[in-house]
Amino acid sequence: MVPLLLVLLIAVVLFGAGFAVKFLWLLAALVLLAWILGFIVRPAGTGGRRSRWYRW
Repeated sequence: MVPLLLVLLIAVVLFGAGFAVKFLWLLAALVLLAWILGFIVRPAGTGGRRSRWYRW
């Protein structure tokens, strides 16, 4: 009975980890898309200087 419970526990943990990894890949893709769009669609700079879409 104990080996069966261990196998089921491992299966549940791996399923949860797989779901979390898939969610993180989706989140990373959305952040990358927003980052690229930030470079494409940025406001016009004043005084002829190139503007940045971030404030660092």
